Amino acid sequence: MTAAVSAVPSEPRDPQRIYSIAELAREFAITARTIRFYEDEGLIKPRRQGLTRLYTAGDRTRLGWILRGKRLGFSLAEIKELLDLYQVDRTGVSQLRELLRRSREHIEDLQRKRRDLDAHIKEFEDVEIQVAAELKKRGAETGND
Repeated sequence: MTAAVSAVPSEPRDPQRIYSIAELAREFAITARTIRFYEDEGLIKPRRQGLTRLYTAGDRTRLGWILRGKRLGFSLAEIKELLDLYQVDRTGVSQLRELLRRSREHIEDLQRKRRDLDAHIKEFEDVEIQVAAELKKRGAETGND
């Protein structure tokens, strides 16, 4: 996702800065294994110097977006598609439009789930009232501890 909608902790951006896997893991409070997993999934592509992975400021930004996308409930495939849109349209407009569309879909899904949960809660509350009334009718304690 673009710099206009940053998900990365703010610090002065040095586009030339190179990060180690340990630095990124520490900064984002994740494991190096998690970063390697995202690399295996094609979400980030660090340069290599021998066996050492070298992460650019762009990799750092992508990692921030990957983690934010996961927190928001996007699948890794969705996150990859959104990130890859920036490679097609460097203005970020296509990416932002697609993010908006998918965010709206997720909001609708979450609202539907909330309605379903509210209906379940209401049904259990009705059961609770009926059972408590029946226990009272029978002269028994409700068992509230």
